[in-house]
Amino acid sequence: MKKVVFKGIAASLVLSLSLAGCGSGSPAPSAAPSSSPESQSETTPVVVKLGVVGESNEWWNPAIAALKEEGIKIELVKFSDYTLPNQALADGEIDLNAFQHHAFLQNQIKDKGYDLTPICDTIIAPLGLYSDKIKSIDELQDGDSIAIPSDATNGGRSLKVLETSGLIQVDPAAEYLPEVKDITANPKNIKFIEVEAAQTPSLLPDVAAAIINGAHARDHGLTPSKDAIYLETVQEGSDNPYINVLVARTADKDNAIYQKVIKAFQTDETVRVLEEEYQGAYLPAWK
Repeated sequence: MKKVVFKGIAASLVLSLSLAGCGSGSPAPSAAPSSSPESQSETTPVVVKLGVVGESNEWWNPAIAALKEEGIKIELVKFSDYTLPNQALADGEIDLNAFQHHAFLQNQIKDKGYDLTPICDTIIAPLGLYSDKIKSIDELQDGDSIAIPSDATNGGRSLKVLETSGLIQVDPAAEYLPEVKDITANPKNIKFIEVEAAQTPSLLPDVAAAIINGAHARDHGLTPSKDAIYLETVQEGSDNPYINVLVARTADKDNAIYQKVIKAFQTDETVRVLEEEYQGAYLPAWK
């Protein structure tokens, strides 16, 4: 299995998965403002409300346990999609969020005017190329079809993955969100079938290959580290815009409590959970 690393495509990004209603209603506002949680009594646990998306967030368990020993309680506020966590953070209803990558956050800041800042890298949910028919990307034939997600972020990211594989070339002017129309070289005349991201695994019987994200691959019984014939990854120092981040309000970016959260998260214990529980569906992005 080959792996791909993006280098130098997001040096200008300052911040970044994003989306629309929350799981069980909007979260209640924090009882104490997050801008100064260290001011609370030493006998009362400091509560940090952390916005996440979905039910699968086990990689936070080691940090939650470690911080509890320091009198810091991480409360996960779960959203069912990606549209509200940034708004909730901007409004002070949560203290931090951890659900999105640099590219998504950049677009949200541009579109919504949020004064938010990423304070550390967390994980990357790699895109992989999967196939029921071939074992290597080199086996793709002239005129074969590849299914890719139809949304702008994942679709563009898919094309960048395939470009790095050498299969296609895209217009550099399209930066990190190219569209099919931006393909400038396609030697094997690959046909691209654009479908909703969650539907890409179901097309595997009908296409030569499909780009599937880590979560959807895992939901369909695929192990990215074993089953992908080509897999996105990250190296230390990479400026991959699809690395997920822990985000705070800009005014709170240097908060001492949040620095402890970063230290508790970026550990070998977190890496162990990612490796044992997710098997390549999520990778540590800070190492």
